[in-house]
Amino acid sequence: MREIQGGDSGDVRPQLEEDLSEVSDFFRAIGKQIKLLRERAGLTQKEFAKEVGYTESLIGAVEQGKRTPQPELLEASERVLDAGGLLIVTAEDIANAKAKSRVRHPEWFRGYASLEVVAEELNNWSMWDFPGLLQTEAHARAVYEMRQPLLNEEVIEMRVAARLARQEVLAKWPRAMFSWVIDESVLRRPMGGWDIHAAQLQHLLEVGSTRGMVIQVMPLDRTEHAGMGGPFILITPKGRPQMGYIEVQTSSRLITDQSEVRILNARYSTLRSQAHTPQESMSMIEKILGER
Repeated sequence: MREIQGGDSGDVRPQLEEDLSEVSDFFRAIGKQIKLLRERAGLTQKEFAKEVGYTESLIGAVEQGKRTPQPELLEASERVLDAGGLLIVTAEDIANAKAKSRVRHPEWFRGYASLEVVAEELNNWSMWDFPGLLQTEAHARAVYEMRQPLLNEEVIEMRVAARLARQEVLAKWPRAMFSWVIDESVLRRPMGGWDIHAAQLQHLLEVGSTRGMVIQVMPLDRTEHAGMGGPFILITPKGRPQMGYIEVQTSSRLITDQSEVRILNARYSTLRSQAHTPQESMSMIEKILGER
């Protein structure tokens, strides 16, 4: 049995400075360029935000290097500020910097992350939040932004990028077998606001309609429930026995003892039998989307 810290719940230890400095310094330099061009154009942050179609708070965060400028913002800024190609030419470098940050998982999470990449089967019972592999970028960012104690913007961006990079395993071929059972309460909790939540639910519908990916919902009205002990993951890496992975608060545990793994397997099998079928689950998600 092996202990590791942190993981899919999003809990984050203070990041080492060297892990953040290279990428964050680059984003701060881009932010300073945008601020200089904006001020040279005689625009306030509020005026500029209205012109490019973004919020004033986001523009402020980008100018301070706390948020990554997306390609759409660069294009709009280039046009509004008449930057002469100064901003748009950085788009490729920004994409490369984001890609570089994505491969940087904290040391305490690398053990599980390395198994996820080579998984042949992954079964996930989630009762508090959407599984990390299924989260949209906006939902993941909202989760990290509300984390207590508060995380700085650099850590948030790094963790969001790393979470999205993990999702590349869903597109690999041959594809692993994926199964998720998600508590109905998660579907009804509008984390980050309804717009973000609606997009997250729509994403579940898209994933659930993909061959080899099964999403089931555990309804709130069940009188029997095999998953009350908490969420867990069962993962089978290529060429290795199945393992379990559990998290609570800031601690996590990778389970290799096969007697414990068999117990989790039994619980997961019972959970699937108690949950809605995949078709019923997709109908429930559509119904929740239609309630607004």
